[in-house]
Amino acid sequence: MLNVLLRSAVIMPLFVSLLGVGSVSCVAAEAGQSHYWPGSIASVIDRASPSESLVINVSTRRHEGRVSHNGTPVPVGRFLATDVDIESEMLAVAVNWNPGREIVEDWMYSAGMKIPYISQQVTATIGSGNSGVRKSDKDSGAGDILLSPLMLSYAVNRTWWGDVRFNIYAPTGRYDAESLANTGTNYWTFEPIVGLVHIEPAVGREFSLFSGMAVNTRNTDTDYHTGAQFHLASTYVQYAILLGGFTGIGVSAYLFRQLSGDSGSGASSGDFKSHGVGLGPVLSYRSRWGGSAIMAELKCFYSVESTRSPDGNHFSLKFSMTY
Repeated sequence: MLNVLLRSAVIMPLFVSLLGVGSVSCVAAEAGQSHYWPGSIASVIDRASPSESLVINVSTRRHEGRVSHNGTPVPVGRFLATDVDIESEMLAVAVNWNPGREIVEDWMYSAGMKIPYISQQVTATIGSGNSGVRKSDKDSGAGDILLSPLMLSYAVNRTWWGDVRFNIYAPTGRYDAESLANTGTNYWTFEPIVGLVHIEPAVGREFSLFSGMAVNTRNTDTDYHTGAQFHLASTYVQYAILLGGFTGIGVSAYLFRQLSGDSGSGASSGDFKSHGVGLGPVLSYRSRWGGSAIMAELKCFYSVESTRSPDGNHFSLKFSMTY
């Protein structure tokens, strides 16, 4: 019975997500940013390990964009700002461990942790009209740690897998409400995610779909409560035998939507609901080296639609090794 319920937990939310693709938008957040990074969990390289293993993942990402919506002030710390320009870079190391145990029948258990180092520069106009002053801040250091205490992988058959996980973002990064740029958010995020992964070696095809919900706690320094965020991301890759392994090219897309408005005395711009849609190309590579499986992925997302969230382009590079 529990096995059936877990299968339903994977399939039903994904089915509902697909029905609502046309209207999916994203969540607002303090400073126009949140723990969710567009397309961060969207590909086979991101899936929970289906067998006993230790997976080391190194990733980097870069984003340049602007938060601007018809002159609506953006809450950034204790400031209300307009024309907020954001440059952000991250280098992260993640470790995922599968001890080779089934938590319930046919569901393989694993757990993981991700430690990021973030560099950020934010430039914005503080004040309005002729009294507006352009201000710029920089910050670099350890960001908020991602903990994944529960990751489950289920083999539907030899080419399809279900993926269920629960992520926790801990506010371990530095935060200063008087600064525009911070490596931390000063609040917790709890994020259940379900996914569906398809790998067909005979034709060199991979497809993945992940859907999640990010629920945030209140930033006690600013009394700002960022609303809950729904997100959906998918990737399709076609492989060919090349460069001593399998080299693939494909496309990836993301959508995100706010399901509840921002609140608290710090939310002086109202619920600040935002949404975003993006897509772009993917280059992927997988092979074996020294008895270990390796994967690499280069991805670029172009912002197609962005309201009250950073526009611009997102670049990411991931490398994983499975022991």
